[in-house]
Amino acid sequence: MSLAVNDDALEILFRKARTHRNWRPGQVTPQVLMAIYDLARWGPTTNNTSPARFVFIVSPAAKERLKPHLSKGNVEQTMRAQATAIVAYDLKFYEMMGKLSANPAARDTWAQKTPAEHELAAFRNGSLQGGYFIMAARAIGLDCGPMGGFNHEGVDQEFFAGTSIKSNFLCNLGFGDEQGLRPRAGRLDFDEACKIL
Repeated sequence: MSLAVNDDALEILFRKARTHRNWRPGQVTPQVLMAIYDLARWGPTTNNTSPARFVFIVSPAAKERLKPHLSKGNVEQTMRAQATAIVAYDLKFYEMMGKLSANPAARDTWAQKTPAEHELAAFRNGSLQGGYFIMAARAIGLDCGPMGGFNHEGVDQEFFAGTSIKSNFLCNLGFGDEQGLRPRAGRLDFDEACKIL
């Protein structure tokens, strides 16, 4: 275990990390957003398909475009966040396989699969990449507020019209205000969630 991260890193990434809804002032720059993606993109996906796509909502104009599609309870926290990532997935992920796979047949193999198989692979692997994205954001010092609570069809029409991209979840990013945290909810113990066979 000589390559294991230290306990301080585990605290930041897991034990003390929280879902934030209130935000302190600060700026999340394009360079920071690029740094998050630069880490998250290395996480494994099936055949390196990498279907996740990210749209970063930062400007007031972009926030106004997103606002009508948010559930009422998510409006304030999203408008106050320094940035909001629309974590999405591309149903035509296979079009990038020429870059992502050393197998020259990878693109055609995936292209011949059914729409249901494309949806399953894109959603599953895009969700994995969304998890990597949260860990990457925490690793470089940002707090996260991942959430559902929005109209998927509305967001897809507003931001992805005419494409093969579909929204998965939203993740607010910034500098969390710990005074706004709710009491931490419980987690299942090992023997409640796991088996070793």
